[in-house]
Amino acid sequence: MDYLYHPFAAKRNTIFAKNGMVATSQPLAAQVGLEILKKGGNAIDAAIATAAALTVVEPTSNGIGGDAFAIVWVKGALYGLNASGPSPESLTADAVKALGHDQMPNMGLLPITVPGVPAAWAALSKRFGKLSLSETLEPAIRYAEEGYPVSPILGKYWQRAYEAYKKQTGKEFEAWFETFCIDGRAPEIGEIWRSKDLAETLRKIGETDARSFYEGELADRIENFMIQHGGFLRKSDLAAYEVEWVKPISTNYRGYDVWEIPPNGQGMIALMALNNYEQMDPPRWQSVETIHQQIESTKLAFVDGKSYITEQADMPISTEYLLSKEHALKRVKEIGEVAIEPKPLELVAGGTVYLATADSEGNMVSFIQSNYKGFGSGIVIPDTGIALQNRGADFSLDKNHPNFLKPKKRTYHTIIPGFLTKGEEAVGPFGVMGGFMQPQGHFQVISSTIDFLLNPQAALDAPRWQWISGKKVQVEPEFPNYLVQALQRKGHEIEVMPDTGGFGRGQIIWRNPETGVLAGGTESRTDGMVAAW
Repeated sequence: MDYLYHPFAAKRNTIFAKNGMVATSQPLAAQVGLEILKKGGNAIDAAIATAAALTVVEPTSNGIGGDAFAIVWVKGALYGLNASGPSPESLTADAVKALGHDQMPNMGLLPITVPGVPAAWAALSKRFGKLSLSETLEPAIRYAEEGYPVSPILGKYWQRAYEAYKKQTGKEFEAWFETFCIDGRAPEIGEIWRSKDLAETLRKIGETDARSFYEGELADRIENFMIQHGGFLRKSDLAAYEVEWVKPISTNYRGYDVWEIPPNGQGMIALMALNNYEQMDPPRWQSVETIHQQIESTKLAFVDGKSYITEQADMPISTEYLLSKEHALKRVKEIGEVAIEPKPLELVAGGTVYLATADSEGNMVSFIQSNYKGFGSGIVIPDTGIALQNRGADFSLDKNHPNFLKPKKRTYHTIIPGFLTKGEEAVGPFGVMGGFMQPQGHFQVISSTIDFLLNPQAALDAPRWQWISGKKVQVEPEFPNYLVQALQRKGHEIEVMPDTGGFGRGQIIWRNPETGVLAGGTESRTDGMVAAW
């Protein structure tokens, strides 16, 4: 891919390398992936190792008790992995309502669903890895045992989580403080945090190819805790779980194929937004008309996505139709010169990690895992370091909604890995994490890359916007003021945010098919790093 360097200055330089590359939000985790590559592992091994390390060095956003998705390019073919877990068999909407809730809570025992992360690692290792799962988890185990200094952005989010969880008074939350606090407080920036319990859990997962988590000792501990505190998750739910290998979905955008995981994930929102936008006027860099049309295209995609995305069997309209150019042509007729107000949807931020890897053989991985909001539910299984996700918070208790809570059902899922190809060649993995910002980040990064030829780092550093609801749009502090004023004149309610934390954190690796040279960018909004050789 040829890059055009615009007057926009990237905050970091794009990294180029030949033998291998790992890009993620924590330098220690990126170096773990590089260590595995140099040890003889491939891009899949490096992705697993990096992901495992992130559960240790960035627990504010992900953990062993979360879900994962991956898109893998191996020997000229693309594979998708859905490792999101269903609701417990005993969890029903009536049971939730009987406990006094009219909507799913964000914290506690109720929003916990079956974790898919350990199964994702095991499945990827078994199908594509060159090293054993135990070998790939060794560096993460080492960091958990020996500890590491808390980095600046990590420290900020750790403190924010502490302030949220300390408001929870139930005994079921006590293990979170025992595991993730030092002397009853959040660790400070630069302070060493370690967890030998987490190290031992990772060791058991590696030695048993994750079966201890789903059928053995770890599963027993999870069930015993749930029974003791009135939770719904059981060992039988864990034992029944299997990951799903899926065919990624795509749309062709100006000659490139953009790939996402199919529902229950929200990746198709990014594809629908690209479809909508492609029907509009030719894009112009830093043009108010272009950004207005991008925002409006995204609004329409989100309205459709939030209305219909859930388990595919429960969707009232097909994925194929929603991704059709025919559907896009109908939707863009609603876009005019001023901001429209679709059905209002209040969107929230999330906690997720994304990573991209590539090796000298041409293998590439786009991988994402999450506990959803911060550390997740606030529930930690004592003496294990396992923080359980709160992914079930997105279920609806309205029986007429497609995402209505039912036993053994996977909910609408926010985490999405992306991949770009052209013709028969892989361009590479990309992703932008951050709750409902994710498809918007995918859309903006792909537009910056294809429409404006920005290199990976510049595409990530470009100031972002985020549609929130109605006509409300948030922008970063660096977003040009003349564009803010021009968008306001078009009816957009623009809010300039003082903190860029809600605008996602992304990674990109592009590969030149002729030379094999890798070009990588990492997120300047976090402690990210591209490790390469």
